Amino acid sequence: MAQGTNASLQIERLDGGHNSTCKGSVSAMDDEKDENLNQLSSGKPPRNVKMVRHCSSSAFFTDFESEIGILGLVSPSSENPVFLPIFRSGSWSEKGPKQYMEDEHICVDNLHEHLVTSADLPSPGAFYGVFDGHGGTDAAYFTRENILNFIVEDSQFPSGTKRAIKSAFVKTDHALADTKSIDSSSGTTVLTALILGRTMLIANAGDSRAVLSKRGRAVELSKDHKPNCSSERQRIERLGGVIYDGYLNGQLSVARALGDWHIKGSKGSKSPLSSEPELKEISLTEEDEFLILGCDGLWDVMSSQCAVTIVRKELMMHNDPERCSKALVAEALQRNTCDNLTVLVICFSPDPPPKIEIPRNHRRRSISAEGLDRLKGILNN
Repeated sequence: MAQGTNASLQIERLDGGHNSTCKGSVSAMDDEKDENLNQLSSGKPPRNVKMVRHCSSSAFFTDFESEIGILGLVSPSSENPVFLPIFRSGSWSEKGPKQYMEDEHICVDNLHEHLVTSADLPSPGAFYGVFDGHGGTDAAYFTRENILNFIVEDSQFPSGTKRAIKSAFVKTDHALADTKSIDSSSGTTVLTALILGRTMLIANAGDSRAVLSKRGRAVELSKDHKPNCSSERQRIERLGGVIYDGYLNGQLSVARALGDWHIKGSKGSKSPLSSEPELKEISLTEEDEFLILGCDGLWDVMSSQCAVTIVRKELMMHNDPERCSKALVAEALQRNTCDNLTVLVICFSPDPPPKIEIPRNHRRRSISAEGLDRLKGILNN
């Protein structure tokens, strides 16, 4: 069930807490979209909505972080100036120990096939997103269905892509406030990756995370927007918000999110809960192997480097990004995550990553017993 460059969109839903496995397309869901939105109960996940989701609860990846660390890496000395990425992606989601599944996500490996009009779009193009909902699935589902359209339909796209993305976040947030069928207490974090040619733009509002593998080294491309983060705390307190035990106004464990209009108040007012995304732009090279997008349920129990190492090891065995996503979800469950889990793995090449080479001059260093005693004494004092 792996996705390749011909896959246009992957849709995920949950039906009454039960797991099933299949794939669907946007065209198959068009007739059901309005009906599904009407079935969303206030502040709670839908009860009778058909689901398309990859799930697993039996297989577990047993390697631990201490056993899979990167030792050394020899990277190519020259960069191909005409490098163009080839996109293929896979995803996996499970509700974990929670009663409801509130995550949504989107995978578009080929924007030209997905969009009605793409004449002015750089090639190749792709779009991915993870939407970690809270207070029900209303906001996450609505955002998944609309945010890409808000981006590409913006008058500044594609010449002013950054401005178009920021505008799309605002439009989506305001639409959540204006849509009567959406509970005002429903909200969602948003993490997206838009790739046009070699340029990749990461946009994040919330505590999901984007991590790039650069020849096996984890590079974080987003910042977790937690209320206790110093920059977020200063902004929150400056706007009259308070933080209780790590929660914004004692209610939310994130400092940025779309929706949650019961906290934001009226449109146009300054709120400590921000919907503005932080953007990160990079130019992809041959050293960039794959991207991991994951909700906080993954990063609560796993470091960025550990996730990259697991995915790299899996790709070298079977080169299937979907199975890599499943391995990360399984490992997070093994580590007793307390949240829903959604993971996307996006590869930039049809080939698996090259083997890690340990430099010839690599030496194993040790400490003598005397040196260890001295170090203990210093630390104890």
